[in-house]
Amino acid sequence: MSIDTTWLRCPNCLLSLDAVEPGVLGCDNGHRFDVSKHDTVTLLPPKAPRTIGDDREMLASRAALLDSGAFAPIASAVADAVQARGGAADDATTRVADLGCGTGYYSAHLARSIPGLEFLLGDRSPDAVRMSRRALAGGTGVVLDIWRPLPIRDAAADVVLNVFAPRNPPEFARILRPHGRVIVVVPTTAHLRELRATGAMLDVPAEKAELVGSRFADAGFSASSRATVEYDLEADEAMQAALVGMGPSAHHSTDRPADDAAPRRLTVSIDVLVFAAGSRAG
Repeated sequence: MSIDTTWLRCPNCLLSLDAVEPGVLGCDNGHRFDVSKHDTVTLLPPKAPRTIGDDREMLASRAALLDSGAFAPIASAVADAVQARGGAADDATTRVADLGCGTGYYSAHLARSIPGLEFLLGDRSPDAVRMSRRALAGGTGVVLDIWRPLPIRDAAADVVLNVFAPRNPPEFARILRPHGRVIVVVPTTAHLRELRATGAMLDVPAEKAELVGSRFADAGFSASSRATVEYDLEADEAMQAALVGMGPSAHHSTDRPADDAAPRRLTVSIDVLVFAAGSRAG
């Protein structure tokens, strides 16, 4: 079993979770959680909404797009942000909680770029967590709800990684160690604007980075750095379909241009935001 229980707490009573028998995690109040055959565990709070996160079709689109290298500059920028913040306190192993892990692409890139990291791979989608575990076999895979109290112990992480995913700043503050950082990737208004202009994708709110920053400030974080990554991407019809199908736009019916009018050169534009844990963290 590759579940590292030092990350985990019970979603029901918030006590620490430990292995109580082969393939079973439990707390002192008697709550029990089976580890799946995929070596993942589902830790959803009571009465959690019955959403399932990204479905297999969306994840397949995302995997196809990411495997092509289309977002490799974003992964490199994330790795640079992790390296820039330095190592864990007292030379301990740096622990990364990838929340909204998706296919595990960004954590797998981090693991290749920065040896010795430890990972928690969390997502609402069981398919995503399984896919992430295949990408990064040593990670602890957890099905969780980012919007609710996280089944993660206090001060368990040095880095929270949040790439194109929901955010819960108060909970991120709680699970970070005092020296910790949150690394957030959000699109700018220029991101894939050629597809957005056709109605194929949802719009990005103006000043999104500023809005995100204000919510983290409310949770006690301070803005540490901001870097914009922008480049042109040559996208054939299949790649364009993957870009639309891999995210929230896949759930919305939109008008799309005829194939012969489809743009081929697209703008990729994102902000990498780094927030430092403040007095409320740790």
